[in-house]
Amino acid sequence: MTPLATAAAPILQAAQLAAENGPALLAIDGRCGSGKSTLAEFLAGQLGCRVVHTDDFYLPLAARCANWQEQPGANIDFIRLRNEVLQPLLRGERALYNAYSCASGAFLPSKPFAAAPLTILEGSYSLHPALQTDFAVRVFVTCPPDVQAARLRAREGIRYANFVQRWIPLEEGYFAAHDPAARCNFVLDTAEIFV
Repeated sequence: MTPLATAAAPILQAAQLAAENGPALLAIDGRCGSGKSTLAEFLAGQLGCRVVHTDDFYLPLAARCANWQEQPGANIDFIRLRNEVLQPLLRGERALYNAYSCASGAFLPSKPFAAAPLTILEGSYSLHPALQTDFAVRVFVTCPPDVQAARLRAREGIRYANFVQRWIPLEEGYFAAHDPAARCNFVLDTAEIFV
């Protein structure tokens, strides 16, 4: 068994139980570079479910409030995420949405999500109170700052400075204001899991 499979076993068990009583949602929140996407992909593969990414719900720059860079989560369209995806899936209905691409500055073609016993929401701010959504399983993924820095340098290259200057401080502000880890069923430190 891989370190990830071992560490994720209790999460997988809770997710399976939630799916049996579904439709249900599993949220994976946490620090950038901590392994949220990797965990979501692993769980989805084990459970045969789909993953929705909060990154698909960035607000276009023109729609963001003037001081969005000072407000944790102000770059996310929580209302659209809740109304177009999470609430329909919880009602056992099909969800349809257009992901927003920051790279192209445009909305992408529609993505249909069939109703399912379980859907995973993955990404920073997945447990933000503005979503006003009931998650059957809540997971917070973290790692120490030095591990985060090494992973982000490797992953982002020249864009790493932007994480240090903007994204990490915004995330840390969100954690300080709302403490999502305290409301989670599982807190997973991935320092020894993903090397």
